[in-house]
Amino acid sequence: MCTVVIDVADAGNARLLAVRDEDPLRAWDAPGDWWADRYPGVSGIRDRRAGGAWLALNASERRLAVLLNRADLAEIPGGHAQSRGSLVLESVSGRSPQAPPPMHGFNLLEVSPDGARVLSWDGVELRETPIGPGIHMIAHDDLDDAATPRIETWLPEFRGLGPAADLDDWAAAWTRLLERTAALDPEDDRAIIRDNRPHGYPTQSLLYCTAAVTPAGVALDYRALAHPGHWD
Repeated sequence: MCTVVIDVADAGNARLLAVRDEDPLRAWDAPGDWWADRYPGVSGIRDRRAGGAWLALNASERRLAVLLNRADLAEIPGGHAQSRGSLVLESVSGRSPQAPPPMHGFNLLEVSPDGARVLSWDGVELRETPIGPGIHMIAHDDLDDAATPRIETWLPEFRGLGPAADLDDWAAAWTRLLERTAALDPEDDRAIIRDNRPHGYPTQSLLYCTAAVTPAGVALDYRALAHPGHWD
């Protein structure tokens, strides 16, 4: 139940804040060139168990992708699902999913010189949602979905900061707002820094990143939380 806030200025020019929720017992590695043989030029946050990535970037091609889980509306035939960890690695290499994949549901957020979009798979349909100019949020449902409590609560607050490109230090301003959201109990469904166990999932917020994709390239800042599900 990860969360992403993204501000799209125009095609190939976006800034985002991404919070990762995962089982704390599932080990990961900080951003690095973990896939140099198969995906040269790609850097990202590696999931040690499956070997894929949650977030990845390709600086030379000005591409960035983030993976968010989404509920399944249908069972996968045969009951054998492939890991979703390859999605962001393929995406930043210029290869997005084109056909219904044999995977559990996902929202794949992509930023490239062509613009920003979300590819959503729910086990029935693979849909594309272009992300227009402005500030948007996505979690486990649709883009800017007001039925998602954290989006309903905090999207107006992020929009109230104004365009990220106009701020002296947009990443600091967004991080201060993220810190303010942590005044909520992490079990509150409005929380961005979350403990999802009361909602039936073993996941907690583990880390967050700010990133900018601009004509100058891709810049990423990574911060791990000292205690899962809690702001430090």
